[in-house]
Amino acid sequence: MRQLIIIGSGPAGYTAAIYAARGGLQPLLIASSVEAGGELMKTTEVENYPGFPEGIMGPELMDNFRAQAERFGTEIIMDDVTAVDLASDVKSVTLGNGDTHQALAVIYATGSAYRKLGLPDEERLSGYGVSWCATCDGFFFRQKTIAVVGGGDSAMEEATFLTKFADKVYVIHRSDELRASKAMQDRAFSNPKIEFVFNKTVRHIFGDGQVTGVGLVDTIDGTEMVLDVSGLFIAIGADPRTHLVHGQLDLTLDGTVAVEGRSSRTSQPGVFAAGDVVDPTYRQAVTAAASGTVAALDAEHFLASLPQPIQTISV
Repeated sequence: MRQLIIIGSGPAGYTAAIYAARGGLQPLLIASSVEAGGELMKTTEVENYPGFPEGIMGPELMDNFRAQAERFGTEIIMDDVTAVDLASDVKSVTLGNGDTHQALAVIYATGSAYRKLGLPDEERLSGYGVSWCATCDGFFFRQKTIAVVGGGDSAMEEATFLTKFADKVYVIHRSDELRASKAMQDRAFSNPKIEFVFNKTVRHIFGDGQVTGVGLVDTIDGTEMVLDVSGLFIAIGADPRTHLVHGQLDLTLDGTVAVEGRSSRTSQPGVFAAGDVVDPTYRQAVTAAASGTVAALDAEHFLASLPQPIQTISV
């Protein structure tokens, strides 16, 4: 029996582990067999995380998170969670290898996954011109020509933000009607740096080590064209990884795990959520880390409030 299990190894999960371990909770963190470290493992240089004035590579930053969590006594297992039972006082977490771990509290920090175009070169050029986060990477495209794929509010917001750096921003959308709100559309249409490319989908991403262009297909007549761009920002949405808790935790209309106010408390006592899985808006490493802090402190307070003696780890 453990006091705390943390599911997820992004900034939220590792920060929760750091605080929980320093609080004497001896947490077990379930990372992942494939995606340990979260989305930052797929990025190159991170320049907007506080404390690194010269920037730091995403994988190196996450290695630092992990080392700090382990330094204070966090046990980390590199496996995938296949099932959870959160309804009882004692929570159960089942792994891909068949092992089941139990704890009095769980922090759910599985993050979210950006929707992808499904193109072979999307992964190859990820971090080398292909991005899913304008706030993270826009700075690298000063005085460049770039493209944004999408037609919703997030795509309009990304395109508008990117005009702070790029000389020109194409917005590529598969139809001639945007899903974005009128206010967001008006803002994008009025920006002289933004040009809309309607009724087109991206079929190819060109570049050898760095994006040099995108191949588009007309959705009406099937004709093809090429746009010379230095970057491609994909803004077609993100899905919080909540599949494990469907039917066990309340979700918001955005599909994220519902929490009480500014806390991390979910609809199930003893279960806390942090990071992008509760945040449909900001989705930044620093906000996820802060959320992990909240979850660890909430879990610590919950465990301290239990009437029975707290069970320690038994192995």
